[in-house]
Amino acid sequence: MVSVKQKRLEGIIRKNISEIIQFGVKDPDVGFVTITDVQVSNDHSYAKVFVTFLGQNPRMQAGLRALNRAAGFIRSELSKRMTIRRVPELSFVIDETEMNGRHIDEIIARIHREEKKESE
Repeated sequence: MVSVKQKRLEGIIRKNISEIIQFGVKDPDVGFVTITDVQVSNDHSYAKVFVTFLGQNPRMQAGLRALNRAAGFIRSELSKRMTIRRVPELSFVIDETEMNGRHIDEIIARIHREEKKESE
């Protein structure tokens, strides 16, 4: 069970990381990235940052590599903005929720098309 305090911390980290990436990271490989979620471990020493990218799979992989290269810089900038004792170590992960949702929508649409053909 995640506490309210931890959820608030995750929201603050998500907002600050978004701003740092938007205004501080100069790597062109990052491109258009959206921070969809942050999950902080119970002891606040690790944070898994879920991201989505605008573009196809090779573009996403390049962006993910660029973010993981910049993780140290992002963490140091985060420590300047936050007043917590220990800033978590960051790891960036592609959020597959949107892709899974799109896949489910395609399956449902295909089923509806097949049912429509059968009823005709």
